[in-house]
Amino acid sequence: MAETKIKVAIVGGSGYTGMELLRLLLPHPRVEVAAVTSRQYQGKRMQEVFPSLGSSGLVFSNPAVEELTAAGQAVFTAVPHQEAMEIVAGLQGKKELRIIDLSADFRLRQAAVYQEWYGPHRAPELLAEAVYGLPELYFSRIQKARLIGNPGCYPTSVILGLAPLLQAGVIEADGIVIDSKSGVSGAGRSLTLGSLYCEVDEGFKAYKVGGEHRHIPEIEQELSLLAGRPLQVTFTPHLVPMSRGILSTMVLQPVKELTWKDLRDLYEDFYSEAPFVRLVGEKDLPNTLRVRGSNYCELGWRLDRRTGRLIVLSAIDNLVKGAAGQAVQNLNILMGWDQTLGLTQLPLYP
Repeated sequence: MAETKIKVAIVGGSGYTGMELLRLLLPHPRVEVAAVTSRQYQGKRMQEVFPSLGSSGLVFSNPAVEELTAAGQAVFTAVPHQEAMEIVAGLQGKKELRIIDLSADFRLRQAAVYQEWYGPHRAPELLAEAVYGLPELYFSRIQKARLIGNPGCYPTSVILGLAPLLQAGVIEADGIVIDSKSGVSGAGRSLTLGSLYCEVDEGFKAYKVGGEHRHIPEIEQELSLLAGRPLQVTFTPHLVPMSRGILSTMVLQPVKELTWKDLRDLYEDFYSEAPFVRLVGEKDLPNTLRVRGSNYCELGWRLDRRTGRLIVLSAIDNLVKGAAGQAVQNLNILMGWDQTLGLTQLPLYP
């Protein structure tokens, strides 16, 4: 007997994140995609816009909020920040509806912090209700949530790399330096000069240098909670000429002498029930190619005996574990399913 499927709607299905949601949800054994919206492609069949997704009969629509609440039991909002909060606020009438927002609108806990980095928050009353959707940290809270703020891609890579260390208190909370590199899809699918082929190919550049990137408050919010006190980080993002993937390198100061095995034991214990975290071997280091197209995060580390510092490395696919895959993982948890459902596909290598 076939298992009962739930109906879901995707708001903003024409970007890379929306496309990735469709790729993961269309074959999901417990999900039927009932609606997918796009102002740009309204009225077009999905396979006209994304031929790689095959034929499903879906047509891009631009329904009103009332139609979305009737479309299913869960809604994914994959639209820009500021726009998402308006949609989510309009969905509040249907209390049984589960909402997973992939913008930045419900990741930060304080409206004042959001305003500093993004602008005024027009639904601040919902911030206290929203749960930060990083399953490796907040599994039990996600189970009972109605509104999920799906984490950003850079923060996912950084927080997963540092969480065990900060919670155990084995590194200094001050002076954390983070160097992250991302593929071009992280900039979105809209036409911008900085993401054109000739502007990116054969190039390698830093951007938003000097504490300017909007993911910084999200990173500091979660790392401060883990450390038990406020902290600040030095975060420098880079753009590399590849389509997808993030590699984050974190330079840290241990508070006591550690061995590679000490760290392995710490990470294994912290992530004992985290099916999408993979710890690499002592002679190995994380590689974005080994997680490409998957929901996995690879973690590895090295102890620099010359300087006494610890270097932690984290690799994810920015569109999957950094966005759509994590959103599907959150849906699975919300619905009481195995969190790996529909996400067990192996990475695309090479």
